[in-house]
Amino acid sequence: MGRLQVIQLNLDELEALRLCDLLGLDQESAGERMGVSRGTVQRLLSSARTKVADALVNGKALVIVHTPYVQFHPGRGRHRHRGPPP
Repeated sequence: MGRLQVIQLNLDELEALRLCDLLGLDQESAGERMGVSRGTVQRLLSSARTKVADALVNGKALVIVHTPYVQFHPGRGRHRHRGPPP
């Protein structure tokens, strides 16, 4: 594992994947749940899918990292997008 190239999947990308690809929500509904626009969900999904495909096809390690962009509230089912840091 230590020799594998690492790809970082941000927590907000993972959440977009979970809501759309695992739970089957459309991008607009996922955006409402995450507190972001449909366009933001679309960008997150595109980035996440590319990273996951690269990791699977090329045998790279996929590491999930927490970013300051999304504030998660465990148990509440809602997340708040905070935007990029200043």
